[in-house]
Amino acid sequence: MDLVLRAARVITPDGERAADVGVAGGRVVAVADRLDAATVVELAPDEVLLPGLVDTHVHVNDPGRAEWEGFATATRAAAAGGVTTIVDMPLNSLPPTTTPAALAVKRAAALGRVHVDVGFWGGIVPDNADDLVALHEAGAFGFKCFLVHSGVDEFPHVSTDELRRALDRLAPLGALTVVHAEDPHEITEPGPGYRAFLDSRPHRAEARAVDSVVELAARTGARLHVLHVSSRQALDRVREAKGRGLAVTAETCPHYLTFVAEEIADGATEFKCCPPIRDAANREQLWRALGEGLVDLVVTDHSPCTPELKRGDFASAWGGVASLQLGLPAVWTQARRRGHGLTDVVRWMATNPADLVGLTAKGRIAPGADADFAVFAPDEAFVVDRAALHHRNPVTPYHGRPLSGVVRRTWLRGQPVDDRPRGRLLTRGDA
Repeated sequence: MDLVLRAARVITPDGERAADVGVAGGRVVAVADRLDAATVVELAPDEVLLPGLVDTHVHVNDPGRAEWEGFATATRAAAAGGVTTIVDMPLNSLPPTTTPAALAVKRAAALGRVHVDVGFWGGIVPDNADDLVALHEAGAFGFKCFLVHSGVDEFPHVSTDELRRALDRLAPLGALTVVHAEDPHEITEPGPGYRAFLDSRPHRAEARAVDSVVELAARTGARLHVLHVSSRQALDRVREAKGRGLAVTAETCPHYLTFVAEEIADGATEFKCCPPIRDAANREQLWRALGEGLVDLVVTDHSPCTPELKRGDFASAWGGVASLQLGLPAVWTQARRRGHGLTDVVRWMATNPADLVGLTAKGRIAPGADADFAVFAPDEAFVVDRAALHHRNPVTPYHGRPLSGVVRRTWLRGQPVDDRPRGRLLTRGDA
C-alpha cells in the first residue's frame, strides 16, 4: 500500500466506524482495523474521513463565458468543499454541448486545467435529435433539457412532444435525461421584489411540469431525473412516479434546504434562482422527503455569473446561486439540526449522485473505489466570507452566514489536492 489514512470516524457503505483505509495505485484496497504503509496519515480526533463528494449539477460556463466561471476556478472551489467529481452542465458555455463536436470543444477547454475529476452532460434542444446517439457514444453522461426558457437563447427549451421524440431515441440506450421541470404556461412576468418574483413561478409551474415528466417516463420507458426540486407539490408527483415503478429520480439543492423566502430582502438578488427559494414550511417538506428517500440526492446547481449580472432587481438579475465550495457545510448545518448524521449526508451528496451517473468507483470508501477523500471537521464553526471562496466571482447568498463543518483536506485518487491540476476528464462508463 502507498498510503494509509487512519481515523476514529470513517463513513463507509456499512456506516460509521473506526478504520484504517489502505490505498494503492489511486484506489482503496482495504478498510480494516490496522494497516501499515510507507505513509500513514492519522486524522485528528475531531476529524471524520468522508468519501469525496460527487456534484452532478455544476455550471462551469467555460469556454465562451469564462468570465462567469472557468474550469480552474470551479474545480479549485469544488476541492475546497470536499467535492472530488463534478459533471458539467451543457449550457452557458459557447458552444453549448449539444453535438459531439461541441463536446470535443468543451473537453479541450478543460484539459490540463482541472483539480478534480470532471464529466460532461449533453443537451437536448429542438434541433439536435440526430446528434443524441452520437453524443451518447462520445461519452456524455446523459442529457439535459429545459421545459421552460433556459436563460440563454442558444440553448432553447423543448416542448413535451420534442422531448418525447428525443426519449424515443434515448430510451433503448438506457441513457439518462435530466429535466429542468417548470411549465412555461404557468410562469408570468416577475416584478422587481422577491415576493413578486416568487409569485411569478408558482408551485403549480413545477407540479405541472413534473406531471409531464412522469407521463413521458411511463410512455417511453426512459430514465428521467427531475432537477432541483423546490416545491412540495412537485414532491407529490415524484411520489406517484416511484409508486408506479417508473424510472424517475429527483434531486434538491442546498439553497432550498437552507434559505427561506421570508428572509430574502427585495434587493438581495444573490438569492435569485429558478425555480425559486420558497417558504419555511415548504423547506421542511423538502427535508422530510429527503429523509424518507423520496428525494434521492443533493447537488449544488452551482450557477455563477459576474457581479454586474446580479445587479438590478429580481426581474432583471441573472438567476443562479454560487455555492460549489459550500454545499457540504450548508447541508450538514441543517441536517444535524433535524437529527440526520454524516452517513445520510454522504448518501445524498456522494454515493447517490455517483450512482445516478454510473460512477460506481466514486462516492464511497470501499475496496475497489477511487481513493477520493474529504477530511471533515463537523463541529468546527465558521462564518462564510466570500473573499475566501475559490469560484471566480465573489457573489454568493451564503456570505456572512454561520455554518458548521470545515473541509480541512481533500485527496484525489490518493494524492492531496494542491495547486497542480491533476483531475481527469471522465466519460460515461468510467468506473
